[in-house]
Amino acid sequence: MSQKPLTYANAGVSIDAGNALVKTIGPLARSTARPGADAELGGFGGFFDLKAAGYSDPLLVAANDGVGTKLKLAIEAGKHDGVGIDLVAMCANDLIVQGAEPLFFLDYYATGKLDPAVAAEVVASIAEGCRQAGCALIGGETAEMPGMYSEGDYDLAGFCVGAVNRDKVLTGANIGPGDVILGLASSGVHSNGFSLVRRIISDRGWNIAETYPSAGGSTLADQLLEPTRIYVRSLLPQVQEGLVKGLAHITGGGLLENIPRVLPSNAHAYVDAGSWELPSLFRLLQDGGSIEPQEMARTFNCGIGMIAVVSAGQADAVTSRLEAAGETVFRIGRIENGPRGCTVHGPNRAWTAAHNA
Repeated sequence: MSQKPLTYANAGVSIDAGNALVKTIGPLARSTARPGADAELGGFGGFFDLKAAGYSDPLLVAANDGVGTKLKLAIEAGKHDGVGIDLVAMCANDLIVQGAEPLFFLDYYATGKLDPAVAAEVVASIAEGCRQAGCALIGGETAEMPGMYSEGDYDLAGFCVGAVNRDKVLTGANIGPGDVILGLASSGVHSNGFSLVRRIISDRGWNIAETYPSAGGSTLADQLLEPTRIYVRSLLPQVQEGLVKGLAHITGGGLLENIPRVLPSNAHAYVDAGSWELPSLFRLLQDGGSIEPQEMARTFNCGIGMIAVVSAGQADAVTSRLEAAGETVFRIGRIENGPRGCTVHGPNRAWTAAHNA
C-alpha cells in the first residue's frame, strides 16, 4: 500500500499563511521607520545605521522581555490590540532607565496554529508601541509549532536595542541625600503580577466581561488589558539634558524591589504611599485577594509606573516638563543616607526592602 506524500501543511504548519502574514505586516513595519532604519522586512537580518541616528560615541544597550500571563487574559477576552504595546513597553522602558534611546525592535510570535487575523492584530499593536517609543520594527519571527501550545494560545517575546552616548549613561552614582523621588503615573497594572490577578479572578469567580464600578466603570478585561505606558518620549529630553540622576521602571517586585536597583550603596529611598491615591483597580484587586499592603508594594506598581530621582532644585522644573509632555507626576519621596534599599511608608507602618546585589 503506497503512502500518501506528506506536506508541511499536513503536519500543521502553513507556509502560505506565514507568507501572507509577512505581506500584511510589511506596511506596519514601514510605519515605524526612523533615522538609521528603513524598517523594511524580508531579509535574514535587520540593519541599523548608528551614524545616521546621530551618535558620536555610542554604547549599545539591549533588553528583552515578554508580556507574561497577561496574554492569557487577552486570549480569553479576544482582545489583542494592546499586548504588542505591552511588549515594546517592557523593553523600551528598561532602556530609557539607563539613559538609552530605543533604536530598533524585533519580536517573536509563537503559536500552535497560526491565525493570521490575530497575528496581524498583535503585530499592529507592536508597531504602535514602536511608534510610541520612537524605535523601528526591523524584523521578527513567527513560529508555528503544532503540539507546543493549546488551541488559540500564543506567546510573545520582544528584543530592543538602544544607544546612549558614553557621557550620558545613567548609573545613579551621583544620587545622594536630599534628592527628590518623582513618581510617574502608570496606566494600570501594566504587565506584571498577572498570575496573582488571574488567581484572584478565579477564586472570586469574577467575569472579566462584566462592568465593575470599582474598576473605573468599564469592563474588568478592558481595565486589566490597558497597555503599559511607554515613558520614553517624555523622559528622553530630561535625560539628555542631564536633569535626571536616576530612573527605575516599576515592574515585577514593585516599588520596594525596583527603586534600590538604581541607587548607590550609601543611599536609601523613602517613599510616602500617601502622596498619591491608590487607583481603584488596585483597590479592587487588593480587596478581592485580601492582599496585605506590603505584598501590594512588592508585586504591583500601585499606580506608579516609573520613578525619577532628581535634585531638589530641579524637582519643580522636571515636574513641569514631564507634565507638559503628558505625564501625571507625584512627588512621592526622598533620598537619605543609609544602606541601599527602599522603605515605603503606608498607613500606620512601614515596609523596607534592601538591595541584595
